[in-house]
Amino acid sequence: MKLIKFHSDLESQKQFGKELRHNVNKYFKDNNLSTKGNYKMILKTISVFSLYLLPIFAIFYYNLPFSWAIIMYILSGVGTAGVGMCVMHDALHNSYSKNKIVNKIMGWSMYLIGSNVFNWKIQHNIFHHAYTNIDGLDEDIKTRWIMRFSEQTPLRAINKYQHLYSLPFYTMMTFSMLVVDLPRLIGYYKTGLMKQHLGEPIKEFGTLIVVKLIYLFMLIGMPIIFTDLLWWQVLVSFTAMHMMAGFIFALVFQLAHIVEGVNQPTANELNVAENEWAVHQLMTTANFAPKNKLLNWFVGGLNFQVEHHLFPNICHLHYPQISKIVEATANKYGIPYLSNPTLFGAIKSHLIRLKELGRA
Repeated sequence: MKLIKFHSDLESQKQFGKELRHNVNKYFKDNNLSTKGNYKMILKTISVFSLYLLPIFAIFYYNLPFSWAIIMYILSGVGTAGVGMCVMHDALHNSYSKNKIVNKIMGWSMYLIGSNVFNWKIQHNIFHHAYTNIDGLDEDIKTRWIMRFSEQTPLRAINKYQHLYSLPFYTMMTFSMLVVDLPRLIGYYKTGLMKQHLGEPIKEFGTLIVVKLIYLFMLIGMPIIFTDLLWWQVLVSFTAMHMMAGFIFALVFQLAHIVEGVNQPTANELNVAENEWAVHQLMTTANFAPKNKLLNWFVGGLNFQVEHHLFPNICHLHYPQISKIVEATANKYGIPYLSNPTLFGAIKSHLIRLKELGRA
């Protein structure tokens, strides 16, 4: 796998990155603020974990019938997405807390959605964040069965309709994580990425397999054993849970990178992307619904994806404030700052972009 470098001959691009970092650092220094989480993160953690766990506990405690159990599983699916976006995501970027151990423990919440920490750190933290929207490196725009997310990938006839079937397809995201984690980890082992990132094969494969078996036993095996639910009722409920979580996860991430105006740059013959890295992030990322306080709370600030990509080690609680600094600095240097004002506007823009990608 050939990695690329970011470089521009424009001095203004270099100056933009320096000034932006200075301005953001000055904001935290002048206001005597930590870049990490505070008591609000603790309250949010309790809230989203409660939304994830309490519906499952209710199924056991009240021995709920199928009609109520499936509702509880769906609520837990909403909580699953909340835990992933509000807790796990920050923790695995080391932005949840100043304490590395706290970040590590909170990052383990990744296992509660049935996925794998080591895989996420490579696929998301390294490749997606470093090489955003670059085909062949950013796995988030890799072709997914019947979906075409990249201008550089082959076009198939069915892609013509992807803007019509994409939203139901997104419900499969967390199911995909359940299944794809093992072959993905095998791929990282074969290409040497596991060794490069200090992964021990026995530990990583063992953790992945054991954690997934425990997860499946807790959410499928235990309800079958300890409640009156039939096996097929548990499987249907479990499926509904993942469809809800998957839809939320997928849609939030897609609205940041597959919308109108967002670029998908390629490297030149020297394997160089002809923009400075900070400018590249602004060109390949968009915010959405920045004034929607409820959405901002639930999605862990991921509607401020521009700020997250520029400063992934800053807790998402600070994104609304530093977004003003980022936008002002970008405007000063004439660099586009992409943002869809509403959630539905962003969804519409995403579907339009999918329609474009489905055409030659």
